[in-house]
Amino acid sequence: MKPSSNFKDLVELISVLRKKCPWDMKQTHHSIKDNLIEEAYEAVEAIEKNDLEELKKELGDLLLHVIFQSRMATETESFTIEDVIYSISEKLIRRHPHVFGDTVAGKESEVAANWEAIKLKEGKKSILDGVPAHLPGLIRAQRMQEKAANVGFDWAEWQLAWEKLNEEIDEWREAVQSQDMEQRKDEFGDLLFSLVNVGRLMGLHAEESIRSANRKFEYRFRYIENELGEQGKTVVDSSLVEMDLLWEEAKKTKTRD
Repeated sequence: MKPSSNFKDLVELISVLRKKCPWDMKQTHHSIKDNLIEEAYEAVEAIEKNDLEELKKELGDLLLHVIFQSRMATETESFTIEDVIYSISEKLIRRHPHVFGDTVAGKESEVAANWEAIKLKEGKKSILDGVPAHLPGLIRAQRMQEKAANVGFDWAEWQLAWEKLNEEIDEWREAVQSQDMEQRKDEFGDLLFSLVNVGRLMGLHAEESIRSANRKFEYRFRYIENELGEQGKTVVDSSLVEMDLLWEEAKKTKTRD
């Protein structure tokens, strides 16, 4: 086979791999589920770096997983890639009555409210259904808040959420004094949740923000390690004062994502 930009050729290529490659043949839905998550995060990383060439490749990897999972389902006569395509097409049309039907929705907020109402009519028991339990905590907190906001359960302005954040900070301080680890954990969670809320109302994404902070910390700490290495030392045999000085130096240089 030769490389092709034709979708059906890619489906056929994966079908051949399932029949002839020992590694591909032994895979199951469960065995590669974590790889699917990994590829999604690599695509997100490419987006945040504005690396469109890398994004092209990562989207290809994601497409591979969609077709691969569909191929395995075809082999057990569960569903096909055509079923997958039809399913998402049908759902998009059904959930956009303001585009494909007679519903009027001129604002983004109206579209979001209609979306949630349609999902409830489809059998969802809660507005929060569909937010995966295994999402990273900050993402899940933000998504739940966004969904609640879609139906009007939200602060009118970020300043009000800020007041709530200050209440949570006070409760966290009390919990620290109590020496009760369960209470500390509970109040710390409330504090994080409130912080996500404030950021969301300011137009910030908690997970994106913490990833940025992580990259910044990593760059600065690696800077310390590299500078100490040039001195013939390591972080293990260096003092906090030495490391703090290098940390301040790192802050003056450009953080490399």
